[in-house]
Amino acid sequence: MDLVAKSEFLDATLRNCNSLLVAYSGGTDSAFLAFAAYEALGSQMLAVIADSASLPRQELTAALRFSAVHGIPTRVLQTSELANPDYRRNDSNRCFHCKDELFTQLEALRQRLSLSHIAFGMNIDDLGDHRPGQRAAINHQVLAPLVTAELSKAEIRQLALGKGLELYDKPASACLSSRIAYGLPVTVERLSQVERAEEFLHSIGFPRVRVRHHDSLARIEFDREDLPRAMQVKVLDQISNSLKAVGFTFVTVDAQGYRSGSMNAMLPASAITPASHV
Repeated sequence: MDLVAKSEFLDATLRNCNSLLVAYSGGTDSAFLAFAAYEALGSQMLAVIADSASLPRQELTAALRFSAVHGIPTRVLQTSELANPDYRRNDSNRCFHCKDELFTQLEALRQRLSLSHIAFGMNIDDLGDHRPGQRAAINHQVLAPLVTAELSKAEIRQLALGKGLELYDKPASACLSSRIAYGLPVTVERLSQVERAEEFLHSIGFPRVRVRHHDSLARIEFDREDLPRAMQVKVLDQISNSLKAVGFTFVTVDAQGYRSGSMNAMLPASAITPASHV
């Protein structure tokens, strides 16, 4: 299908849902899905943001701003994945436990509101990655309309641009827990360290950056194009001082630069489970 046909197919798929609850994180994929669902279903859809210590405050604010600007019905749902010792343990299945908690709560809300289905913003580029949260989606029979329409991340950004959505080029932003090295327990303190470190880096002009938490060490991944500026001595001193102030003992810059899911390189091949079509 060409992109026009995929867009029309997505619209028909959403209309056929009759009513829908959308798991909404504020990222480009879930925001576009929420927007498309609102166009297709109007008041018969609801976007739901799961809020916990793993969601940066800036992301929550931006997500609520986007839905308010576009009139998308939205609700904030408090989740408690940090209360689950299996989640806090932070092994290769952490994301499964997070999404299982989320979809369990969303299913209860769906039933209370008498909505027909739950959907989330998975796209076809996600299918080959290590994403154990997709197993939770399958277990809870959560729909993936963007996958059904065979939309890639680039195509979703193109459609978002065509709709005039301001976040069409928004950098990806996984949850804060994804920055913590596997095997290092997830705690509110560590999540806060990562959040404050990344907020600082954003504030000095690095919009696409990750601070990977390796206990006493912060490993920073900058966009490759930003590395020359980041490696200036004065900038390095500023970064080092600021990240040590939030609790890191050592600060290093990753020479490979930013890449999604870099923590998965720490996992043995046997622990990596590619996502499945939902």
